[in-house]
Amino acid sequence: MRIETFAGGDFGENTYVVVAPDAPLAWVIDPGAEAPAVVDFLEREGLRLGAILLTHAHLDHVEGIPALRRWAPGAPIYLHPGDLRLYQGVDLQARAFHLPLVGPLPEPDRSLEEGQRLQLGSALCEVRWAPGHAPGHVLFFFPAEGVAFVGDVIFRGSIGRTDLVGGDFQRLMESIRQQVLTLPDETRLLSGHGPQTTVGWERRTNPFLVGHFGGELV
Repeated sequence: MRIETFAGGDFGENTYVVVAPDAPLAWVIDPGAEAPAVVDFLEREGLRLGAILLTHAHLDHVEGIPALRRWAPGAPIYLHPGDLRLYQGVDLQARAFHLPLVGPLPEPDRSLEEGQRLQLGSALCEVRWAPGHAPGHVLFFFPAEGVAFVGDVIFRGSIGRTDLVGGDFQRLMESIRQQVLTLPDETRLLSGHGPQTTVGWERRTNPFLVGHFGGELV
């Protein structure tokens, strides 16, 4: 399975393209400001856009949807229903940050839920619900490939902010405990911002986790 990262925009958001291991098919996870570059890549590589998957609906993770849907009008948008209000209020988010308006966005086509399984060619993806940064935040975990797309739940050496609408620090920490730290230590974590990391590295060194959980992480 091939993974390409496109980072940019006002928030330095990571948009991911995940290419099936056995078909000219790709998913785009969290299309941000670099969506035009993603379209160029898909065209150049001769890939079909099979789906747009959203870990959550904050502005910087959805602002590229219009560019993708203009290029691939039939590509379904997947979103957890807990983030539908954020998604529908994307322009309220833009105004709050004094940024250009984005919406209205096309309505999501399909809902995501805890334990759901999605198939990208022969690659299996598990959906894990991880609220706290946003009410409907999910993770996309590929067990065979040992990689998880974790959005803004956890970063290298940090965690997601909880001061935005729908944020909840205790829920975020519980999500990290249940949905991130239960993954194998060697699992690569691809975050919504910044470099990739691993479960084991964050378990041992992340000051927010060590300080909160203490010896429970060992």
